[in-house]
Amino acid sequence: MAIHDLKEQIARLPEQPGVYLYANAQGDTIYIGKARSLRDRVRSYLGARGQHAKTDALLDEVTSLSVILTDSVVEALALEDSLVKQRTPKYNIRLRDDKHYPYLQLTTGEDVPRVMVARSVERDGHVYAGPFLPARLARKTKDLTHRLFGIRSCNEVITGRRDRPCLEYDIKRCLAPCVADLCSSERYAQAVDDTRLFLEGRTEELGQHLETRMRQAAADERFEEAAALRDALRTVQTLEERQQKMSSVALGDRDVFGVKVGPSGAVVQVFQVRHGRVVERFEVVAEAGPDADQVPGVLAAAMAHVYADQAPPGELHLPEWPDEYEALEQWLSDRAGRKVRCVLPQRGDKRGLIDLARRNAELAYRARFDQGPGTAQYEALETLQAALRLPQLPRRIECVDISTIQGSETVASMVVCEDGRLKRSEYRRFRVARGERFLDDFAAMGQVVKRHFARKVAHDAPLPHLLVIDGGKGQLAAAYESLESLGLVQLVAVGLAKKEELVFTRDHDQPLALDRHGPALRLLQRIRDEAHRFAVTYHRQARTQRDLRSALDEVPGIGSRRRRTLLTRFGSIAGVRRASLEELSAVVGPKAAAAICEHFARA
Repeated sequence: MAIHDLKEQIARLPEQPGVYLYANAQGDTIYIGKARSLRDRVRSYLGARGQHAKTDALLDEVTSLSVILTDSVVEALALEDSLVKQRTPKYNIRLRDDKHYPYLQLTTGEDVPRVMVARSVERDGHVYAGPFLPARLARKTKDLTHRLFGIRSCNEVITGRRDRPCLEYDIKRCLAPCVADLCSSERYAQAVDDTRLFLEGRTEELGQHLETRMRQAAADERFEEAAALRDALRTVQTLEERQQKMSSVALGDRDVFGVKVGPSGAVVQVFQVRHGRVVERFEVVAEAGPDADQVPGVLAAAMAHVYADQAPPGELHLPEWPDEYEALEQWLSDRAGRKVRCVLPQRGDKRGLIDLARRNAELAYRARFDQGPGTAQYEALETLQAALRLPQLPRRIECVDISTIQGSETVASMVVCEDGRLKRSEYRRFRVARGERFLDDFAAMGQVVKRHFARKVAHDAPLPHLLVIDGGKGQLAAAYESLESLGLVQLVAVGLAKKEELVFTRDHDQPLALDRHGPALRLLQRIRDEAHRFAVTYHRQARTQRDLRSALDEVPGIGSRRRRTLLTRFGSIAGVRRASLEELSAVVGPKAAAAICEHFARA
């Protein structure tokens, strides 16, 4: 598959949220996806052959991969949606779950506007803000407009002739435009203007208006109104923009630059933000040279290269001032036919997006110039598949280990490893035939394997691609006998002997010797050692419980209450043993006393 040519690049991907983009030989983007962990998600495609016809076609056509880091999964979702709309990859289905994220609607087309949640934007004269990801953010923002500005939340027809306001006015969540004596139309119109600035993300402008009105109210000795304006101003000043950086109305139209320079060269990442959304990302690479080791020089060269063939937006957000930035700004303005400003944001979401572009530049730098090794786990799985001739990649491996001392308190453990990672939530442990004593581990292994996989079959649980048995030929044969009795003849099992670290299989008389320093054997050893640790821990617990059990537990007719009574009266088991029949009869009665004396006489 063509996807396997990208294996080394996939192994170096970070375990962070983001968007991945597959391209074909012509450089066209053919699929865009989002991921909570880029490495895990993209790596899953290496073993995805045969799951779906569309996936197979995608894997055959992929020749290159690029990724864009984000700060959260919801940001990745917003960016994926924007890129899919922009590039229309042929293997994507836009809005695959048909879920539309909400907007907030300020009904400026009404005489007395409200703030409402809307699922789409219409051309109806109202003001819309959003979309809000996650959806609960829209409701929280709507609630904030009531508390900060007193926008009404009711559905009444407002005439101003109501006798008294409702409870919303009393709890300071509405200005009560329904009562003309309490709220004039001018005052409510001012609250609507403040709400509009707030929803559009123009918090700096809103803060200036609130401060001016607060000072004027204080000067006019309208102290209650001044206090309310003060509280609103403090909230606006401390409230960070809650909408994600990848989709925020506050960002407008601008390009955002991130730079990474190093000894091998430099990489510049450019995020194109249009109408508040990141719609495109591209990069400029400079090889090592005298001008490629300083950010200002790299930025100036990159900006000249990027805007040689396209007009720049009104603002460029940069991490540092480029060389000769005043002359560069004038050149950009001439290219655009309007004023173009270079800005160095220092805080907030604008600075956050620059940091995100820088992190993407660092990732691109490592992918292009750093040749680190791939992850050992995935290489181990492929080595195991080849060595054991497995029909598919052994992404799920289960391992069983028996722990016992001379057949006493025999227990077992089962651990699970998926994609090279141990899944502790799926560990299981077993008590093996309580009270029986086995001559060897073979029967114990057979019993545990049969119980475990019988439960899987009954509950239609996923079967492992490979079962690892801690032991040699004997344990492996017992395991296969149990699997065959359940009809699981297709399941592949191997035995891993300790000491020589040889791998036993059913199809070979001689064990396989994997590379002692290779990732495949190290992975098997790690899984086997974890199963052994888990089994030994459980065995110690079982022995401790056995040792804590009282000798009186074996006496017929002596339950927990009588046992406590005897131990309280005589102080210990030894005291009970030394007591006479008469003394015991006085405590538990003659029949139980006779049973106790008979038990200790036999012992």
